Amino acid sequence: MNQVFVDSNGWIALNSKRDYLHQKTVEANRTRLNGGNRYLTTNFVLDETYSGLLTKVGHFAAVDFGERIRKSKTVRVLRISEQIEEDAWTLFKKYSDKEFSFTDCTSFEVMQQFKITEAFTNDHHFEQMGFQILLKVPK
Repeated sequence: MNQVFVDSNGWIALNSKRDYLHQKTVEANRTRLNGGNRYLTTNFVLDETYSGLLTKVGHFAAVDFGERIRKSKTVRVLRISEQIEEDAWTLFKKYSDKEFSFTDCTSFEVMQQFKITEAFTNDHHFEQMGFQILLKVPK
């Protein structure tokens, strides 16, 4: 079983029909799940996702997504530990030349800890850290 890390960018695109990545994300999700993949995300990513869905789609969509995540058998939600938070802070300070969010840094630390190489996102920051993004849009 292969684990794929899911970023808020991927969750929002998957749950918002108005998102320009929606169709690509739905197809990629189907392919990954049919291939036996499982998802890993974090409570920090979910916080970003709830806020993003609230502003882009509405309260109902944010709550519906949260309820589905809580019942999901294919998604593991990891709570950011103090150690991951400290390691992410070190990373955040180190990359002053990048525009990594602090949540991105926690995600990078989780991916490294769990040896995950693929991120369900189109956020190029993950590529900058050496991870493969699954929702890459050709330029």
